[in-house]
Amino acid sequence: MTLSMHRLSVPVFVRGLRVLSNLLDKAEAHCEANGIAPEVLVNARLAPDMLPLSAQVQRVSDTSKNALGRLTGAGAPSFPDTETTFAELKARVERTIAYLETIREIDMQGSETREIKLTVGKLEVNFIGANYLLEFALPNFYFHVTTAYNILRHNGVAIGKRDYLDPSA
Repeated sequence: MTLSMHRLSVPVFVRGLRVLSNLLDKAEAHCEANGIAPEVLVNARLAPDMLPLSAQVQRVSDTSKNALGRLTGAGAPSFPDTETTFAELKARVERTIAYLETIREIDMQGSETREIKLTVGKLEVNFIGANYLLEFALPNFYFHVTTAYNILRHNGVAIGKRDYLDPSA
């Protein structure tokens, strides 16, 4: 059995976004149950030089939708980074999932060899599609999902490994 670029990307990204959505639900419930202003968690960071939870969610969204846009060659929708509430963050996650679910297997044919050029800071990086997905996009996606999880866990939200591994937890 061969694995297609579609199988390696769309369902993987959608699953991670659903995990993130569930984590946001648990964070919001934690705030309500403990009298914490939601903006405290939305703006929480693991370290002073790291992005806050809101930006982690935005990066998860951007990484997944932009990866598919680059791999299909069709571009991706642009979402402004203006979310300041759990409801807005969850809506962004849902918009991202909705976009990803429009990508069909046929849309990704040949994407494993598509040239992908990125500018990271002042550095231009060149990939072929398969390497871009497996060595850059997926690791970056999971970095930000994991960082969002860690911010919430660090701030007392009752989540564990199952919440990270099971999107229905």
